Amino acid sequence: MGTAELVAGATFLLVLLIVVGPYILLVVRPESATRDVLRQRIKTGGAPSGPRTTGASLLKDVERLSTIGPLHNALAGEGAIAVNIRNVVYMSGVKVTPGQLVLGSACLALAGYILTVTWIPRWQLGLLAGVLLGALPYTVLRILRAQRLHKFEEQFPEAVDLISRALRAGHALPTGLRMAADELPEPVAAEFKLLHDQQNYGMPLTEALRSFADRVPLIDARFFVTAVLTQREAGGNLAEVLDNLSAVIRDRFKIKRQLRVVSAHGRLTGMVLAALPPALGLVLLIRMPDHFKILIEEPAGVRMIMMAVFLQLLGVFLIYRITKVEY
Repeated sequence: MGTAELVAGATFLLVLLIVVGPYILLVVRPESATRDVLRQRIKTGGAPSGPRTTGASLLKDVERLSTIGPLHNALAGEGAIAVNIRNVVYMSGVKVTPGQLVLGSACLALAGYILTVTWIPRWQLGLLAGVLLGALPYTVLRILRAQRLHKFEEQFPEAVDLISRALRAGHALPTGLRMAADELPEPVAAEFKLLHDQQNYGMPLTEALRSFADRVPLIDARFFVTAVLTQREAGGNLAEVLDNLSAVIRDRFKIKRQLRVVSAHGRLTGMVLAALPPALGLVLLIRMPDHFKILIEEPAGVRMIMMAVFLQLLGVFLIYRITKVEY
């Protein structure tokens, strides 16, 4: 076995240790300890054996955003970044915590930097690869969040109609919310179940509805909350208001689909233009590695690559903004 194979094997093991080690220490071990405690309680029929922990409480623990104390405190804050990460993780529907997202992104960024610097001894390219790879988990969750919101938007008129029919049948609004949570599919069922549970366990309905509008960043959900709150303050026939709201939401959804058809050519053109430079760079790397080697070895070539990536991302953002029509 030559020196190159040994270096490659050692690099692989080092990167594997860097990526897997923090995950095992910070995620797997705390979860295993929690499962062991639960198994012990099930076996003994009560509290775990051993000395009683001081400060134990029967109250439910606050949801941990991360097993690392400082990271949990940072993610639990009211800063724009922390709020955005929490909202993206929650609305994506993926069973991960914000702390796992941050740690996973950090591990991927570190792995991308080490692998790139090992293959191409340029710290600028390593930093660029680390940033792009580290942003991958957040980007995936943003895509899943958009898909989940789109599905919620499709199902929301059915939920409004169901609540309206429940009101016409003589049921109270909380009963209508519960019916929507029980009879409709995900993801609209989960949101209405949380809304019903919040007001059912003591939160004022006004605050529960506003929390619902904050969780679901759709204008249709805000219309629903505004209609219900206005009816509670000024009175009126809420069932009729919800019927009109359902019709308006369906009309807006028709317009949205028509806009997607009209803008399909621009969106497809943007996808092709965004995929063309990376595909061309990959072809040059495979077919003409000598030409690509100049870009890597020369400082000017490294700057050209970084500027090209920046302009590529800027172009994708501008095309996205142009093809996204507000309605």
